[in-house]
This record gives sequence, structure tokens and C-alpha cells, in this order.
Amino acid sequence: MVTAAMDGGGRPSGLQAALLAASAALTALLCSAYRHKARQARGLQGARRLRLDGELRAVLLEAPGRCVPYAVIEGVVRSVKDTLSSQFVEDCHGVVQRLTLQEHKMVWNRTTHLWNDYEKVIHQRTNTAPFDLAPPEDGAGVAVRVMKPLEAAELSLETVHEKFHPSVQSFTDVLGHYISGERPKGIQETEEMLKVGTLLTGVGELVLDSDTVKLQPPKQGLRYYLSSADFDSLLQKQQASVRLWKILAFLSGFATCTLLFFLLRKQYRHRRERRRLQQLQEEFRQAQELRLRHENAAEVPKNACVICLSNAKACVFLECGHVCSCTECYRALPDPKACPICRQRITRVVPLYNS
Repeated sequence: MVTAAMDGGGRPSGLQAALLAASAALTALLCSAYRHKARQARGLQGARRLRLDGELRAVLLEAPGRCVPYAVIEGVVRSVKDTLSSQFVEDCHGVVQRLTLQEHKMVWNRTTHLWNDYEKVIHQRTNTAPFDLAPPEDGAGVAVRVMKPLEAAELSLETVHEKFHPSVQSFTDVLGHYISGERPKGIQETEEMLKVGTLLTGVGELVLDSDTVKLQPPKQGLRYYLSSADFDSLLQKQQASVRLWKILAFLSGFATCTLLFFLLRKQYRHRRERRRLQQLQEEFRQAQELRLRHENAAEVPKNACVICLSNAKACVFLECGHVCSCTECYRALPDPKACPICRQRITRVVPLYNS
């Protein structure tokens, strides 16, 4: 029964196994994210930096397929045709406009019994107009047409208008909201724009299509950037993200290894304890067998006293005539003394002398 109990205690519990599996899965997920981020950072670091000058066309003409797979350019936003005007700010023009309506409310948490803030985008519309990245300095240069700007992983938009419209509630509405567990706070109205004249850093695939140089989303899993930060800041930001994911993956891996070590150490101790108990059981069994062999090997003398089995028979009981006891055991018999064989009363005892 001890062995059976130890067998149950040696295996990890269902909770421990589930925790180990979840930790291992999280570690694998974080490692995968870290490798993906590191690959993107290496690609960004290896991107070719080009200037919007007269040599750009020559570079693209010499490149295979008139294409640079991953290039970095810096230029000023310039509209191709008409611009987009802000709906709330006068004389504010841009090429990308994003209007957002966001609902803010308080939701009752039945677990913690607290009111929690909740935000939800109830409407969002994005408008775009064709635009180029032109050289920051006035003069001769090449303008690059930006394609599919909304596919950029980082598109720097400036918030030009933001207003919060609080909810107007009656007493009946407040009472109903407390009963339903939801308390509306209001609507957040936001307008973001990529304004004309903004200095942008574009990272993507640079191609020469007829007479137009285009910047478009790159291939091979690389990211597309249209950022207001300069290239060095953008690279440092990506490298910081890689370090963060690396630390998270390391911590998760360390936790998984610690848990695995704990379970293996527990199983090792269980196996060692089980072997010790089995060894003790075997030693006890061998000791019992040895004692039994000694007891069976001990010979009882043929003329041994039937009472103590150690002294020789030394008395003849009369009148029955039985010879079955030594003198010490005879004297120890209770009065009236009776023969231990036939239970007949002993009238007298005759000593027995063995020659």
C-alpha cells in the first residue's frame, strides 16, 4: 500500500501538467514573436538609405527589375491633386484624414464589484488623397509617389481636433443604468490628419514604374513604415521592442525550466524514496526468513521437559507413572499438583536418574 501511494504521489498533478504545458506554449509564442521582431529589425537595419536627388533614378535603373526591395527615404508630404480639409479646423489641409467616434462608459464588474472604464470605437472613417514625398530642400530632386499608405504598420497621424461630448442623463436614466450595470459617460470625437508639409520617413519597396518612382509595401514579410520620426529613432524603437520581447521570452523560458526542474526533482525524490522503502521491505523479509530458519533449525532434546522444553525430564509422577517434567517445573505446578499429561493427581514423585 505504501508503494501504491508513492506511485500516485510521484506523477505530476493535472494542474501542474496544465501549468507546464501553458508555460511551454507561452514560451514558444514569445520566442516566435521575438524571432519575428528580430527579423524585422535586421531587415530595417539593412535597408538601403537613398536620397531624393537626381541620382535616385539612376540607382533604380541599375537595380534588378528597377526595384530596391527595402529602401529608406525621407521627404516632405506634398499632395498630387486636391487635398483633404479638416472638418473642424480652418486652413488645415492634409492627405490622410481619420475621423473617429469612441464611446466611453462605466461597466459594473460582477466579480470584483467595481465600476470599470470601457471604451469602444462606434464609428471610424479614413479618407486619403494621392501624395508624394518630395525633397525637403527646394530645388531639383525626385518626388516619390506613396502607394497604399493605410497598409503601413506605422502611419504617423497628427490629432488636429478632439472633443468629448458628455452624456445628458435624467434621474430615470441613471436608475436604469445602475440596474443594467452600464453607465454611459459620453462620446469622444477625434480627427487625425497627415498634414501637407509633414516630414516623413518612408521605408518600403522602391520601384521605378515608367517615369514615376513609387514607394509601396515591401514583400518577404518586411514592414511598411510612414513615420514622422527620423530613421535612427525608428530603428532604435524597433531594437528596443526586440529587447523587450527577448526579455519576456527569457523570463517565460526561465519560468518553464524552473517548473520542469521542480517536477523532475519531485519525481526523482519519489523514485529514491520508493527504492529506499523497497530496500527496507526486502531487508525485513530477509530478516524474517533468517529468524524462521533459525527457529526451525533449533532442535528440541528428546527428553526435554514438556513444560519448559529446555531442561531434561527428571520426575516420575505416581500413581499415573508419566515422566514428563523437570524438577523446577514440578515445583512450579499449582496445588493440588496434577500431571500435565493426564491431569491425574500426583500423590508422590520419584526422582529419575539418567545414566
